[in-house]
Formats: sequence, structure tokens, C-alpha cells
Amino acid sequence: MPIIVNLDVIMAKRKVSLNELSERVNLTLSNLSILKTGKAKAIRFSTLEAICKALDCQPSDILEYVKDENVSTNG
Repeated sequence: MPIIVNLDVIMAKRKVSLNELSERVNLTLSNLSILKTGKAKAIRFSTLEAICKALDCQPSDILEYVKDENVSTNG
């Protein structure tokens, strides 16, 4: 998947645990873990906003687009 989730990196930089972030943004540990490990298929803007507020960061600090060289652009 060309979207990389760097939540674990930002959490480490801010020295915030999964439990602490879960409490701050009011998300279950399992949902936050799915996001942190990059297994999430989607994220609500309200969730992204809450995470950015809790970690004092920008969405681009958490989400990164990496071009997938294996995907053909010629239909």
C-alpha cells in the first residue's frame, strides 16, 4: 500500500504510549493498534485531528505517500 502510517515513530518521538494516546483521543487500544501497525483501511478526519492534537503534530507527520513502483499506470 502506498500510504505509510508513521504513528509509531511520532509516538516514540513524543514518548507517548499506546495506552496514553488511547485515553487522550478516546479510541480503543485495538483500533489504535490497527492504525499504528498500518493495517487500517481508513481513518476519520475527526480521529486524525484528535491524534494530531494529542501528539502536537501535522497529518503529514503521521501519514506518508510512497509511490508504488510495481503498479502500472497504463490501464
